[in-house]
Amino acid sequence: MLDQAIPVLCRDERLRPAVDIGKLPPLPLDQDLYAGLIRSIVHQQLSGKAAHTIHQRLLSLFPDGYPHAEQLLALDPVELRAVGLSRQKADYVANVAHFFQSQDQQALLQLDDDALIQELTQIKGIGKWTVQMILIFNLGRPDVFPPDDLGIQKAMQRLYGLPTKGRKMKQQMRTIAEEWRPYRSVATRFLWQYLD
Repeated sequence: MLDQAIPVLCRDERLRPAVDIGKLPPLPLDQDLYAGLIRSIVHQQLSGKAAHTIHQRLLSLFPDGYPHAEQLLALDPVELRAVGLSRQKADYVANVAHFFQSQDQQALLQLDDDALIQELTQIKGIGKWTVQMILIFNLGRPDVFPPDDLGIQKAMQRLYGLPTKGRKMKQQMRTIAEEWRPYRSVATRFLWQYLD
């Protein structure tokens, strides 16, 4: 996909400095929506190292290292707190487990991006940005653009001279990103790399 994306993205002269930085690392794709959402909740608002430690502790509560929904829901909330989850995050992982008890993951994977966002954001604790990250990093969907991401906002402000905040900025971002279709996920990854 990268080879097809680069010529399309380089038509945007202002994006070119981000694309010219270098190759993007391959994504370790994982079609397990349930496990991906659990991991995303654990990682919310934490440094990578702290989040990884808490996630590993959580997985250690399960005999095979996988947080099966039934087993997770059988845990006492105190056990979830003991591995480092806040009360709110413990509630959110339980919400994900409840949702996936009655959902067919394979059917969910057949949905287009917008439908999957709509479906998964029904879960309390899962927002649009979280699902967009799952779409890009877990599922490898090629055309996802997250205008609410602060890193993307900063990178586009630098490259395009956009205003610093608000609805007008996000609308301008969406308009610019239309030129990157059908490779907005690749452009997004280049923008993060540029910012780093």
